[in-house]
Formats: sequence, structure tokens, C-alpha cells
Amino acid sequence: MPLTLEDITFSVAGTRRTPVEPFDLVVFGGSGDLTRRKLIPSLFGLHCEGLLPAEARVVGYGRSDVTDEAFRQALRGAVGETCSGEPVDEAAWRRFSARLYYQRGAYDRVEDFRALARRLEELGTAADRPQNWLFYIATPPAAFVPIVRTLAESGMARKGQSAAPWSRVVVEKPFGRDRASARALNDEVRSAFDENQVFRIDHYLGKETVQNLLVLRFANSIFEPVWHQKYVDHVQLTVSETLGVDGRGGYYDQAGAIRDMVQNHMMHLLCLVAMEPPASLGANAIRDEKVKVLRALRAITPQCAGRGVVRAQYGPGEVAGRPVEGYLDLDDVPDDSTTETYVAFKTYIDNWRWSGVPFYLRTGKCLPERRTELSVHFKAVPQVLFNTPPTGPLAPNVLAVRVQPNEGISMEFQVKAPGSPTRVRRLTMDFNYAEAFGSAPPEAYQRLLLDVALGDATLFTRDDEVEAAWAYIDPLLEGCAQQPADCLASYPAGSWGPPEADALIAADGNRWHVAG
Repeated sequence: MPLTLEDITFSVAGTRRTPVEPFDLVVFGGSGDLTRRKLIPSLFGLHCEGLLPAEARVVGYGRSDVTDEAFRQALRGAVGETCSGEPVDEAAWRRFSARLYYQRGAYDRVEDFRALARRLEELGTAADRPQNWLFYIATPPAAFVPIVRTLAESGMARKGQSAAPWSRVVVEKPFGRDRASARALNDEVRSAFDENQVFRIDHYLGKETVQNLLVLRFANSIFEPVWHQKYVDHVQLTVSETLGVDGRGGYYDQAGAIRDMVQNHMMHLLCLVAMEPPASLGANAIRDEKVKVLRALRAITPQCAGRGVVRAQYGPGEVAGRPVEGYLDLDDVPDDSTTETYVAFKTYIDNWRWSGVPFYLRTGKCLPERRTELSVHFKAVPQVLFNTPPTGPLAPNVLAVRVQPNEGISMEFQVKAPGSPTRVRRLTMDFNYAEAFGSAPPEAYQRLLLDVALGDATLFTRDDEVEAAWAYIDPLLEGCAQQPADCLASYPAGSWGPPEADALIAADGNRWHVAG
């Protein structure tokens, strides 16, 4: 079921939102991969659904010498189909592409940014609307600081100016590579913008099933009373990818799975499943509770990380019927690299709700399925009645939230099979988004771009949340870096990871919920 204008005029809290104000979106890195694959298709989807203000314009900014028309033609090829999977309506594309412009310039030249400002002013004057500017930094991390500084020096940042005309900035991940660099980047951003102008984006938070965690927990009386250590045995989070790192090994080898996935995507999911009920559904109330979870995570010392965190690299294998080279066989990866493409570990949240409940996290590349799933495993019923032979032992109940693909929620529970004698079977009650609402959930960037235009920061990361996540991750990285090279496990591409990861969870009498 597609979004409508009426849908977006209400906030999560149910209070009426103001309409989306006209704005100009400037995409730094306008000819880059993110712009082609995600931003322009999402903006086109908003245009087709009538959610993009008629006066809104999009300006790609970069170093390439490209005309407006060439920019439009290059992006047409990127929008092969609509978000609903239908062929692109050419008339709709022509109307949308008329909104697209390109501006050439350097990221660190004030004169180039002032030329950009003049062009934005011309577009705004021609449309007779306020000069609201939304800056999207879709560049490699090295360009973040030069862009932010130049926005400030050129006067385009409008720090402290909350009423229209406003300026807002969206910053993609990675936001730093450790706590020190994240804090330095926060300082740079805060010197140019107020915190309420800054939107640190993680597209996972725009996914419908991730947002639905709050509704699942706090809009249903059957879940929240059992959402704590008295009834929950453990929680699992799996983020598996079928793709390797072909073509981006140089970047990935400087990051690894912990920086690339755990510090951002997985920490967000962990916070949403573990947080306390917020005082309201306002942005800061929700983000306050997420920060409390991060601060309550039991620290993993470097010594413990070196022994208890499973790290591995994929070797040669086969994924979905295609042969895959091993990580170390890639041209842009050093032969002696110890960067992990897979990580699994156990952590605890030391607060009243989750005391003693283990949280198992794992993520990896070149696994058999592309899948993100969060599963809450409840404690087994007492070993009496049905939980003894011949009907027992019974598998515990599991509530699983599928973030991608096949978005939905399932609950595993016990039922009596027909006939005699009494036999107990485990069945799954399943909710599927596409089946329930008649279409797949919208692209995450659609929701997030709308929220930025509305000034709603609920689904974006605050500065203290970024630093709290890195404070937890830094000792883990330090300990893993101290491991000798022969401690790095391996797994064939197309498998579910190294046997050491299975042993990690099996040591507590558990097994991975997502497995072959």
C-alpha cells in the first residue's frame, strides 16, 4: 500500500505534522554510486506518489564537468523501474528530470560554494519560494570535513537559524573509524551547524520492519510484559550478505565487518529491541533511551575480545551457483590482510530489564542468504506436563523480526497435532508485509528523505549516540587487532561461517536461528 500525503502529515506520535516545505536538495557526490542507486530512485518514487513538493529541486554537485542534460540522461539509466517494480512512466520521468540540475565545483573552494548559492537562489526566485536548503553528503569520508567547513565559510550552513529559510545537512556513514575520530568529526559538524540541523543517516532505520519494533513492543500489551530477563532466554541478531567485497576491497580492508556493520546497523537494531519505553515518541525521547542501552552494554575488554570474539575471512567457494574468489585472492586486498569479513560475539546489557540475558550478534559476507533477522528466544516452559517425554522436550517460543528480505514478523509456538496419542508440534504464525498490505515496503531512503525535509530526527543518529557506540566498539577493535594472524578463522564462501561461531553459541546450549 503506497504512502499518501495524508499518511505523511502525521508523526509517529499521532500529532499532525506541518506539510513538507519546498526545498532545494544539494547532493555532494552527485555523480556517485549512492546517488544513482538510492537517492535519485527514491526521490523519483516520492515524485510519482505526489510526496515531493512541486517546487523542490535537486542539484548534483561534484568535480565532473557535466551539463544539466547529461546529468539527467545519466540518471535515467539508473532508474530502471519504480520502487513498486513497475516500468518507469516516461512522462513522469520527464516531469521529474526537469527538477534535476548539476553544478561543478570543488569541495574545499568557498568561491565554488558561493556560485552554488547563487544558482540555488536563482532556482528559488524563479519558483517564488523560501530558500530552504538540504545538503546531502554522499561522498567518501575524506570529503566530509572539507564540505562542512566550506558550507560554514560560505555562509550556506546558517548555523542557529531555525526558522525558514533553513539549512540542514545529511551525513552518511561511516561517521568516524573510532571514538576519537567520531568526536573530532562531531566537533567539526557542530562548529558549522546546530545539532538540530544535523541528520546522521543509517538507512536501516528507515526500513519498515525496524520502525515496527516500536509499534510491536509498545502498541501491543501481550509483548511488553514478557520483554525482559524473567521470560527471555537470549536474543540473536544476524545480518548476512551474499555479496563479497569485489571492487571495493581497498576500502573494505581498512574497515572490516565490525566497523562496517556492527558499529552502526547492528547497534541500532540492538538498541531498538532492548530500549526502555520512551517518555514520548519525540525524536529526543527515543534517542535518549537508545543511548542508555549503549551505555549499559557490558564492556568487552581488549583481552576478552582477543579470546571471545570470532573473526573470520571467506575463502573460495560458491554462492547462489556462482564461483567466488577468496578474500585474500582479490587484487586490491593485501596477501597478509587480517581484516575480518565475518564476526560473531556475545554481549550483555547490564540493567534491570536484561540482567543475565545474552545477546548474540553475527554478520558476514559471502553467506548463503541475504538476510537481516532479529529473534527473541523465550525461556522454555517448566519440565512438567508437555515438556517431558514422550511429548517433550519442547522447543522454546521464538519471536523473529525479518528486516530484509521478505519483511515481516513470525512467532513460533506449540500446538497439538490432530489424532491420538497426543503429539505436540511447533508451528509458525507469520505476518508478511507484502501479503498484508498488497505491496512491498517502500525504499528506506524515501522515508528518511521525507523526514529530513520535515525536520524529524527520530530515525537519525544523535552525536552522543555515535560516540557511545564507538566507546563500546573501540576496546573490541583493540583486542581483535592484538590477535595473532593464525587466530583468524576462515569459512568457504556460500557457507554460514566458521565452525567457531557455532561453537560460541553452542557453549551456552543454543544454536543460531538463521542457519542452513
